[in-house]
Amino acid sequence: MDLKSEKIQRILSKYKFHEVAVEELQKIDRIFPGMIPSTGTYTFSDSTQKDLLKLTGNIPVKYEGRSYNFPIHLWLLDSFPFTPPICHLRPTSNMVIREGKHVDTQGRIYLPGLCNWDYPKSSVVGLLREMIAKFEEDPPLSSKTTADNQDPHTLLAMVSSFQINDGAVRQHDQPVKVSVIGGGDLGMATVMSILSKCKVDKLAFIDVADSSTKGGSTDLEIFSLPKVEVCRDVSASAGSKVVVVTANAWSSEQSYESVVQTNVDLFRGLIPNVARLSPHAVMIIASQPVDIMTYVAWRQSGLPPTRVIGAGCNLDSERLTQILDVHLNTHKQAWVIGELSDNKIAVLSNTRLSSTRSPELVPGSSSTRPLLDRAFDLMKGRGQRSWSVGLSIADITNSILTNKQKAHSVSTLAQGWGGIGEEVFLSLPCLMGSNGSTRLAGVSLGQEDDSKLRNSITSLFELQKRLRI
Repeated sequence: MDLKSEKIQRILSKYKFHEVAVEELQKIDRIFPGMIPSTGTYTFSDSTQKDLLKLTGNIPVKYEGRSYNFPIHLWLLDSFPFTPPICHLRPTSNMVIREGKHVDTQGRIYLPGLCNWDYPKSSVVGLLREMIAKFEEDPPLSSKTTADNQDPHTLLAMVSSFQINDGAVRQHDQPVKVSVIGGGDLGMATVMSILSKCKVDKLAFIDVADSSTKGGSTDLEIFSLPKVEVCRDVSASAGSKVVVVTANAWSSEQSYESVVQTNVDLFRGLIPNVARLSPHAVMIIASQPVDIMTYVAWRQSGLPPTRVIGAGCNLDSERLTQILDVHLNTHKQAWVIGELSDNKIAVLSNTRLSSTRSPELVPGSSSTRPLLDRAFDLMKGRGQRSWSVGLSIADITNSILTNKQKAHSVSTLAQGWGGIGEEVFLSLPCLMGSNGSTRLAGVSLGQEDDSKLRNSITSLFELQKRLRI
């Protein structure tokens, strides 16, 4: 492998682990001498660019007794080999990509070895061998003339000796992909609920090592589920339409503020990368305290506030509406708003549940207060169990994926709602769709409810100022 050219030396000198990277490249050359190094500018999904080293070549794939050569690109990030390469198929003009478990419509390759990359146990040599094995099970390329039936028997045998051009991968509609970041009971419950409720093509379950909520992913690896890929690196979330974050870094040995700061530090290593990998996604935060962590995620992600929301009081709102409808014979939608704490309050809609009109909030009054207080009493004791929260998150996710425009009480930027001047996140009724959240108009609240809301705003704002975001 020739690494002596001026361009390659210049790029390689900027790699953080230069000597180790060179050793790995030499190993690749011994086993796969056809992988040729060169340099190029990689464009990330957020349109940022970086000069990187890349490996270009063909991998031999056998299918039903015949041999084929599949063209691939491997982009090596500047932290290689401690981070996995970004892998793409590079089809010729005579080929068409067959989307499958390990390849998306854009030719991006997803393998367990990439998700679970752990150098030095992991290597590009091992990755290429895994790629060959997976492609022999399910070939990802077929002849363009037979793309309609996507018959793998028509794979091109004539690609044994051609030059691969650098050009962009053809753009197609991406599959519906959702990612859940954070293991534990809530992560598992969210995965299962989304699979049951939502129509998804892929679901990446990313068990974060630094999270106190890790666990459960091993069982999903053992009892593998269709459409679910278990990973330990956020790079697997790339191209998601919705990203749910359930990760926490709780410790009983810290003060409350220290615990929150630990969560903020955890997010700092996750959220910017998640936003870069899925710049058009809607992010749903379920980490605690949800209003603070949603604010943190918004600040760290750089995304518009309409596309960073918290699970907030959606579960309580759905329960409240059900109690009013079934037990109190009041067939109107209701929401729990404010901070997810003892200061949360209830508001009522002016439309019936069966109405197709866009709902509006009813101003607080002495006539509705006894009814809502009675409903709150009936809600006591239900708690925020993992499965319940998971079902609530799945319902929000479904509204986003289907552009349902259903009103959910989610944690959102409250500044400007009902005269709120501070930059805080509170649960407020929002119409949820493919572009994120749209708040319903604010209304005047009763004196007691307004006081609760103001107390929450003050406490949240003061805590935010003390955090190192």
